[in-house]
Amino acid sequence: MRRKLKAKKPLTPDSVYESEKITKFVNYVMLEGKKTTARAVVYRALDEIKSKAKTENPLEIFEMALKNTGPTMEVRSRRVGGANYQIPREVRPERRQFLSMKWIIEAARLKKGKPMHEKLAEEIVAASNNEGDAVKKRENTHKMADANKAFAHFAW
Repeated sequence: MRRKLKAKKPLTPDSVYESEKITKFVNYVMLEGKKTTARAVVYRALDEIKSKAKTENPLEIFEMALKNTGPTMEVRSRRVGGANYQIPREVRPERRQFLSMKWIIEAARLKKGKPMHEKLAEEIVAASNNEGDAVKKRENTHKMADANKAFAHFAW
């Protein structure tokens, strides 16, 4: 028998943009429990997006970046008859959002020579324009799922 699903604690929207996604993004950026530092990095990145893109609401660019980097299919490993198969599966919306945020942050962290808020702003703007490393990661994931379409019948 399966155990009960854990009740998720509701997120409080952030104080500046009133968005739960920004709160979640801050939590993913955070390292070693330093939430104030993470908040400062994310807000500075959004301010930079506002000044560079000359828009009133950087949240729209952020939302577009999340939409552009979120995968619809991924591969999951499954053992069938002594062999491991990469089985393409559809991605749940919560996981899609998680992967999207994770890939944007990861791509920003891998860049060198600039402060984190600048790297993050560049990656978010690039992702909103369907460019950048996070979008490449999504494309690679989709290609892998497409290449393993023959094993889709193992998914149950």
